[in-house]
Amino acid sequence: MKRRHFLQATLASSLSLPAFALEADNPYRKHMGLQLYTLRNQIKEDLPGTIKAVAAAGYQQVEPYGFPDAQALEMIKAARDNGMAANSSHFNWDSVTDPNKKGVMPFAEILEKAKEAGLTHLVIPYLQAEVRTSLDDYKRLAERCNVGAQLAKSAGIQLAYHNHNFEFEPLNGDKCGYDIFVEEFSPEMKFEMDVFWVKAGGVDPVSLISFLGHQKRVSQLHLKDLKTGTEVPNYGKLDNDAFKELGAGMIPMKPIIVAAAEAGVVHCHVEQDQSPDPITSIGESMTYLRSL
Repeated sequence: MKRRHFLQATLASSLSLPAFALEADNPYRKHMGLQLYTLRNQIKEDLPGTIKAVAAAGYQQVEPYGFPDAQALEMIKAARDNGMAANSSHFNWDSVTDPNKKGVMPFAEILEKAKEAGLTHLVIPYLQAEVRTSLDDYKRLAERCNVGAQLAKSAGIQLAYHNHNFEFEPLNGDKCGYDIFVEEFSPEMKFEMDVFWVKAGGVDPVSLISFLGHQKRVSQLHLKDLKTGTEVPNYGKLDNDAFKELGAGMIPMKPIIVAAAEAGVVHCHVEQDQSPDPITSIGESMTYLRSL
């Protein structure tokens, strides 16, 4: 997964992508999801009303966060009450990445709760800075993820890792933490690829989807757009206005969705970490997706 591999994959993908509109029955068009972290402030104020607004905007599934907290369970119930599916959730990731930490719920218990909630996917959403300072740190994390993925598989649930931009920062020559995950993750451990953070990390999302897609290693995608003119690579915190509605930034989404289908991606979820008006933003992103 080194930089030279991305250059090769970029060329290959540019030669193979079809130049036609997405089919009306494209699975992601029919079953587009929303990562509910986008609406975290609105959910705190009015969870039922917010979930109803998500359904009204045209989304067919949601991806909660914080599972198995009570609020995540309420999100799942509210989504289904409004005719949407809930297949995947971000969860309290220390149960996998730091299982011996005091007070951490055993991952086996989380898996049992996930089965009871009817989930099929769980996603590690983040890594604290202190656990990812070296390539050796990433190797230890990969080992723990593999253990978790095997447990999850036994429970009929797919475990995946959601990236940010920090995984792409070189730590030893041109090698980065994401390289370690690509090399060390077992076949049972998948990626939930966030295309915004991939782009911010200086990597072309279509190339990375294609690179990993040959081995069916990407289970889900997060779709979000990056402000045009943003300097990349950028491995640190981005300004709030760097997060844009789909179609309003520098990341073309149609090639990503086409590549997702070729790679066997199961679910796509819109996400926008920051917005002055998140309800309006999710509507604008859905309008853009319907125009493709």
